Parts: sequence; C-alpha cells; structure tokens
Amino acid sequence: MAKKKSKNYFAKFFSKKKKRHSEQEGGPRGGKRSGKSSRSGKRSAENTRSGRKPAVNRKNGKKPAGRLEGRFISNARGFGFVTVEGFEEDFFIPKKYTYHALNGDLVEILPLKDSRGSRTEAQIDRILERALIEVVGTFHKTEEGAFVESLDTKMKETVEIPKGKRKGAKEGDKVICTITQYPNDVRGLEGHITEILGHKNDVGVDILAIIKAYGIDTEFPEDVLLETEQIPSKVYAKDRKNRVDLRDEMTITIDGEDSKDFDDAISIHMEGENYILGVHIADVTAYVKEGSPLDVEALKRGTSIYFVDRVIPMLPEKLSNGICSLNEGVDRLALSCIMTINPKGKVIDYRICESVIRSNHRMTYPSVNRMLEKKDAKEIAKYQDVYEDLLMMEKVARLLNRRRNRRGSIDFELPEAHLILNEKGETTDIVQYDRGLSNRMIEEFMLLANETVAFEYCNRHIPFVYRIHEDPDAEKIGELKTTLQEFGVTVQQKKDKISPKEVQKMLKQISGESYEPFIMRLTLRSMQQAKYHTECRGHFGLADEFYCHFTSPIRRYPDLQIHRIIKEDLRHTLKKKHLAHYESILPNVCEQSSKRERLAVDVEREVEKLKKAEFMSKHLGDVYTGIISGVTKWGIFVELPSTVEGLVGIASLTDDEYNYSEETYELVGRFKNRHFRLGDSIHVQVAAVDVASRTIDFVVESMPLEQDTTKTSAKGKKRG
Repeated sequence: MAKKKSKNYFAKFFSKKKKRHSEQEGGPRGGKRSGKSSRSGKRSAENTRSGRKPAVNRKNGKKPAGRLEGRFISNARGFGFVTVEGFEEDFFIPKKYTYHALNGDLVEILPLKDSRGSRTEAQIDRILERALIEVVGTFHKTEEGAFVESLDTKMKETVEIPKGKRKGAKEGDKVICTITQYPNDVRGLEGHITEILGHKNDVGVDILAIIKAYGIDTEFPEDVLLETEQIPSKVYAKDRKNRVDLRDEMTITIDGEDSKDFDDAISIHMEGENYILGVHIADVTAYVKEGSPLDVEALKRGTSIYFVDRVIPMLPEKLSNGICSLNEGVDRLALSCIMTINPKGKVIDYRICESVIRSNHRMTYPSVNRMLEKKDAKEIAKYQDVYEDLLMMEKVARLLNRRRNRRGSIDFELPEAHLILNEKGETTDIVQYDRGLSNRMIEEFMLLANETVAFEYCNRHIPFVYRIHEDPDAEKIGELKTTLQEFGVTVQQKKDKISPKEVQKMLKQISGESYEPFIMRLTLRSMQQAKYHTECRGHFGLADEFYCHFTSPIRRYPDLQIHRIIKEDLRHTLKKKHLAHYESILPNVCEQSSKRERLAVDVEREVEKLKKAEFMSKHLGDVYTGIISGVTKWGIFVELPSTVEGLVGIASLTDDEYNYSEETYELVGRFKNRHFRLGDSIHVQVAAVDVASRTIDFVVESMPLEQDTTKTSAKGKKRG
C-alpha cells in the first residue's frame, strides 16, 4: 500500500504537464507573483448515452449511486478525466467515451464495471453545462475554410469560422472568438471572431493572447475611470487632520529599479538601547471607498499581475503610481506600524496609527546592495544623509532574521528567473534574479509589520483577513521523508506531525548540494497552499502563530480590506453594526482573493514558460549542464541553472533499454545498469522546442542516434 501511495504522490509531482508550485509566500510585500478562466457556460440537454454497468468505487468499495456529476479535464491526446466530489481519484475517460466534452465541462458519467488499469473508467453520458464560451487562439485560413487554433494546449479541437464571421482576420492573427456551435456527431466547433489582438509576430501580442485566454481584463471600466478622475493628485492640509505627522522623520523607500508603485517606506532611529523601526504603508483606503466602482473592480481583480513586459494593475495608474505611491519628496497619507525592538530583536512595544509622511529618498535594491555589501564609496557619498540609518537597518534585520530562524521559520531560497527582452519583445537572455542583502532586509521588516498587525487584531477578536499556511498533510510528509532518505537526508517526525523547525533542519542538511533547489521544490509541493482566511490559524512556513498581509494595499486586495478595518478601529467607529458587516463580507473577500492569487500565479507562469521556450528555440543543438528534477516512466525532466526545464523522452535514451523504478524514482538501464536519478547532474542538448505548446525537448549529450538492436542479453542471446 505504501508504494502505491508514493507512486500516486509523485505522479502529481512529475506528470508531463506538471506545474511549478509557487513559493509559499510571494514576498511579504506582495511583489511579482511569480487555470485558465472558464466562464460558466450554457446548460445542455444533450441526448443520454447508455453505457456498461456501473462500477464499484475502488477506494471505499461502495457502488456509485447511478450516474455521477463532475468536471471534465481533457488531454491533448483525446482522453480525459472527470473529478467527482467525494471520490479521492478522478475517473478515467477513454477517448471513445468523451462524448464531445470539452475541457472544464460539467458532465454526467457512468462508471464502467469492467474497468482496466489503476483508475476506474467511465463514459460521459450527458453534458450538463459548457464551460467554454470564448476561445483565444491563432487564426488560420486554407482553401477549404478558416479556423482558430486554441492557445490551450489541452484543447485539440479547432474552431471553424464561417465566411462573414471573420471580422477581417488574416493568417497568423491572434484572435478571440465566441462559440456558436458545440461539437456533436455531425459537426465540430464553430464560432465567430469578436476581437483581433494583433498578428502573432507583433510585439507583445504573444503575451496579450495568454492574458486574454485567462479571462484577465486589461482595461478598467468607464465608471472606474470616471471615479479616478475625481481623486486629487496631492495631499491637502485637510487630509492631514488627526494624523501623526512624520514628515520630519528620515524615511526612505527601497524597491526594484523598474518599480513605479511604492506602497511601503521605512524609517529607523534609536531610543536608549532600543531601535524604533517604522514601517509606513500607503493609505489606499483614503481614496478607495468601500462599495465604490474602484473598490468593486479592485476586489474583482484581487491582485496586480506582473509580466516580463507589463503590469496588469489592481488599481488605475493615477492611484498606483500617483497619489497612493509613496513617491520621493511629496506628502503622502499612510498607515504606520511603529515598533520598538530590543537588542535581542524582540518587539517590546508597538503603535499602529494614521500618519502623513514624506519620503526622503527613492532608493533601489542594487544601489543599497552596493553600499552595504561592497561599501561603494561613490554610492555612500550620494546617500551620506541616510547611510548610518541603512547600517542600523542592516543590524536590526540580522537580529530579526536570527530570531525568526530560532523559532523555525523556513527560508526557501529558490532560484528565480529574470528574463531580458529586446525592443521586439524577444527573449535575449535568462539570468537568475540576484536577491541581495537589501532585499532580505526589507523582507524582514515587512514580515515583522505583518506579524505585529495580525497579533493586535487576532488577540482582540476583531473580524479580520489573515494569511494562513496550515500544517502539511501527514501522508505527504511521510512520502517526502521516504524520498529524501534516497539522498541520505533525514527528517525527524513526531507521530503524524512535523514542525517547521524539523523542516528547517532538513533543508540545512542539503545546503550547497547540487540538488538543493530540487529538494526545496519537492518540500514545497508537500506543503499546503497559503491562502486568506477569516480565522487566525497561523503560518507553518514562517513558524508564526499570527500573520496577515498588511504591507501592499496598492497591489493586494486583502491588505486594502484590513486597512479599512484598522482605520475604523483607530477612529473608534468600529461598532456592533460594522463588526457584523465585516463578519458577513470577509469570507467572500478571502475566497475571491485566494482565487485571484492562484490565477495570477498560473498566468505569470504560462507567460514565463512561453518566453523561455522562445529563447531556447534559438539555441537548438546547444549543450547545457542541468539537474534531473523529475523522473517518470516516459522520461526525465532536466532543469538548467537558468530555471529552464525540458524533457528527455525515454525513446531518446538509445544506449540501453530503460525501466522506471517506482521504489527509487529513477530510470535504470536493463543491460548497462546506467541510472538516471533525481538530483543527478547531467549534460543535455536542446533537441526540439514547441513555442506554441511551451515545451522543450532535450537529449542526453553523446547519446547514440539509433539504438543498437543486436546487444547481448544477460543470457547471451541476441535481442532485436
């Protein structure tokens, strides 16, 4: 039984269509966050197909009560799966039984009694609801007619576009088409073009097409823009009333060189032996009122989405880059969390208040890193008035980091790709993002402010939005432990639970090893996904009982939401009626924010995969050294130092006959006993790239072009 569980577990990790798990936190500041949108479709009354006898549920031995209802997940090869609530495993739908269902459709299935294989088979008996309304893809015209090929790699069907419905589209255009006819036994998909995004070779159109495929709005509605026009462009005297005036405090922002929206600033000074650290966050709620068109749209978007060539902001630019941005040398309204930190790095007192600040310097990570890490004299001279403060900040950040590590907080130092584009929008290079001392310093300060605010409102039992990361599933941790033993890594586990401290110790064992990034990702995938919740359930990854997102209201809706609650509390207007109101709306805020965060991660990942594939398509035949990041029965995944990942298909391993070992997760040569293991270093050559499907194929360097079919077996016989 244990082996079977382990097999299923790794099938999720290393399936051919596997997804990279996002880091458990995309940075406490809500920086770049690194499923396709299926709008609810039409209800169908299609004919029922009779099938074979219902099957028995293999998991619990119970016979399904007749037909079952679930969502269809298609595969490009024609077959698919249906997820049914209450069943641990999906039902397998052979190609001949898919009944013209499309990815995401709500269907009714009949489990089949004579199922073969590890999963229960079923046939789709009726399509209850179509998920697909629009298709984003590439327009093609032939002598026989015209059609749209979807960007969705799971969708094998093309959409026929009749004459008069093409809106002037030309060969190679990226378009959006609306479905007018769903497939049946006689006809295929049909539709009409509603929007032409541009030609596939036009700058940025490739990324725009993916954005549209995920149903993401790139423009703000008219009522939102009209409301934005009424918002002032500067802070007036009346706006400063009843706020703590911190404009004389030396305050700075530290962000990326290309950043335009600055929603956090910091200040520091000493009182006796203690440090007074101020984290000042843009007061977005001063301009975005609850229930206004701006607020409704912000909740709908949930988060800003960051791509290599553009940003889809949560708020219009006038706010995100203007009045809400803590720009240098201008008055800005803020919510400040001012913390007193003792020499051991412990917060011994704090104050949360409405404030007005004026940033003295707009600083960048590279600039601060040059001062703190390289002691660059020119840079120090340029910022002489704040240099001593930066040294003090560095010292406090180290105190905070040591304290956080002692309690067991887990740091996943995963390599992050930085894609460089030319003026044509083409990827010219992929390098690892350099996360220096200043990045980690700001991260520590934002984490501390988030923890402090969560501590305040959780202890007072006020309705709030928390960022939670629940304990890992015991079964997944057990399977992870078994796998890590193959690398000589030990994990201490008490009964069915594991503590953050134990995970932290395990990661220290692999520090500096070539397979360190792989083990980190493997560990991340065994964790639960962080999400927003109305209950303060703690954060496993941070080993913290209290945590929320307070520091990025320009680009995350949960932060904006809790700012409203905090301000009502500070103004003593948080009465019984208001408490009841927040209790009623916050569950939806949490659900919507978590959903939009996941969508943002998915679409950012797809764009990154596209640009990586585009880059590698210009390097066919080049040889790289990578690490085996996944092993399956159909081949091995290899990750390069640039974070590019590709597949070495088992058919390309022509020097031997390879078999997949479920126990050790490796491919083993039958005759030469060569092993391909997780974490092994390997030299690969770029063999093929499909930019449209965003896939990269490698071959092992120096592998024979054709397999020798006359090798002698262990018994001395020839095989052919």
